Amino acid sequence: QSRTVCLVTALLHDLGHGPFSHVFERVSGIDHERLTLRIISDPDSDVHRLLASHDGQLPALVADFIRGHPRRTFLNDILSSQLDADRFDYLLRDNLMTGSRYGDYDLTWLLHALVVEPNQVRLAVGWKGVSAVVDYLQSRFHMYRNVYFHKVVRGAEGMFKLALQRARRLAIQGRLTWPPRDHESYKALVGQRLTMAEFTDLDDVSVLHCLKLWARGDDQMLAGICRGLLFRRLYKTIDLSQRDDAVQVTSRIADAIAANNGDPAYEMFFDQPTDTPYESDYCAQRSDAEIESGGQDTGISVLGMNGRLSDLSAVTPIPHLLNQQLMFSRIHVAPQWADLARQLID
Repeated sequence: QSRTVCLVTALLHDLGHGPFSHVFERVSGIDHERLTLRIISDPDSDVHRLLASHDGQLPALVADFIRGHPRRTFLNDILSSQLDADRFDYLLRDNLMTGSRYGDYDLTWLLHALVVEPNQVRLAVGWKGVSAVVDYLQSRFHMYRNVYFHKVVRGAEGMFKLALQRARRLAIQGRLTWPPRDHESYKALVGQRLTMAEFTDLDDVSVLHCLKLWARGDDQMLAGICRGLLFRRLYKTIDLSQRDDAVQVTSRIADAIAANNGDPAYEMFFDQPTDTPYESDYCAQRSDAEIESGGQDTGISVLGMNGRLSDLSAVTPIPHLLNQQLMFSRIHVAPQWADLARQLID
């Protein structure tokens, strides 16, 4: 039964993601995990009925597994870790769908390298499989550098977030003409509770329709951002990665835009990565006993020949070196302020 619960949870754990995934979630405040639990637990949902038809206890067991119950085992790492099924899948899928060829890695080799540590608490890598994990992390690095962290991708994502933030502010003030208050897009935008039917109807097309209408709306700030997104007139990117005063420079540019009757809250944004291909902070901060007890952590464990666990970063410097190369600081500014921003930087 544990195997079935793990497989079902891996398939369904992101079921509550709304349109445009994490960006929409950050603005609306609707937590996708809680929504996933609602969908699985709601007797009226198709998902619940399908699971219950297989095993009446299955919906509750899957919901408990998402919450982290019962006691942690290596199965939890399959659901959520740096070696989880989701990461293995989306890296290859994104590599295929973007045609980038940056994110390819040998999944079969990596799966053969995985082991379960002696206490059955953690998913780990056998010492002979370190090179398989390094190959996987290098693929993640290339996808981050060339796709996920590409300046155009980050610029469009940042503008989309600004458009949603502006629309949300107008909606709260009662100044947003579309969508109407009983529409699922409006409810999601302001963080109201959605019915299952409303959530099912809410998708990327719903939000794109809003962007098209907002682009012709009365609020010029929102209209300008939406037109920039729809017609690919994105904010200009200025790289500050080589500067130690990136934050101070950004503040000066914001002050200058405001002094010229602009609005720096919507006509520029500062961009630094908060996620990286590898996180390894736990091993330096925890004892061997804590590591082997299997508490929550973020690193990849390597099971040595002596049966002891080590963090991958203690075995090879590659993860640290890859993360270093990904760090950047950028500002994205509306086209009309690009020259002003460059003058202040020069």
